[in-house]
Amino acid sequence: MHDLTKEGNEYFVCDFCRRAWDESRPMVEGHQGSLVCGPCLALAYAGVVNLNRGETLAGGERCALCLESRAEPHWRSPAFPESILCRRCIRQSAGVLERDADAGWARPK
Repeated sequence: MHDLTKEGNEYFVCDFCRRAWDESRPMVEGHQGSLVCGPCLALAYAGVVNLNRGETLAGGERCALCLESRAEPHWRSPAFPESILCRRCIRQSAGVLERDADAGWARPK
């Protein structure tokens, strides 16, 4: 998401924790400016991919990154429950951050 009241790095805010981008908080961007930070992605990956947990979406809900409602497990932000991430986007975002040498991010074991 983008905080229109801020400038610079503070403009870019994770949809799932609402923290601003900085060098220690790499982010992946989805559709329409949605963002997931590395720490939130790690939580989502650990829960949905590693532990095979997640929840099914209710009618009308959709992933913040791809804007789709998929029949697969999703991760819901504990702090902002309206922010949801599908398993496909979790995996794709993990690949993006892992390939970025500057991010220093690795999939949780």
